[in-house]
Amino acid sequence: MTDTPDPHGSTSPSDRRHAEVRRATADDIAALVPLVCDYWVFEGLSGFDASHVAGALAQLLSDGRLGAVWLARIDGAAVGYLIAVYVFSLEHLGLTAELDELYVGPDHRASGVGASLLRAAEAAAAEAGCTNVSLQLGRHNDGARRFYVRHGYSDRQGFDLLEKPFAPHPD
Repeated sequence: MTDTPDPHGSTSPSDRRHAEVRRATADDIAALVPLVCDYWVFEGLSGFDASHVAGALAQLLSDGRLGAVWLARIDGAAVGYLIAVYVFSLEHLGLTAELDELYVGPDHRASGVGASLLRAAEAAAAEAGCTNVSLQLGRHNDGARRFYVRHGYSDRQGFDLLEKPFAPHPD
């Protein structure tokens, strides 16, 4: 039985080529921006602007206290990424990590790339002293839900996510 492809990759044994996963640097922004665009299209997120995304990535990559980005490459080509951000939580009595974005290109899903990205981010979060890791998941993204459940994640009973956007800051 094969899983429905999802943007997070999976851990099936169909890995044909090994992915190199490493922490991204500012030198990787040009490779990350097209992947971020693909992820936003997949998720139906509006407002993608390459220059704004590049600027936000530069800010994140310049301050490790904010979080980190991991980039997966196969044969030199960027095929996926994961962004984790850090936040202090009194409820969790310390620093926590949120998986902000995890995306694997369609040709590399179900190959272990997503699992490799996830392992790298979880290890770094634990090393940074995070007490837990959480994420937001689209309600109808069943493939991603299966992926995360396979990796030990579960619904947080009794909680839903709410948000309130602020007006954008002038540049």
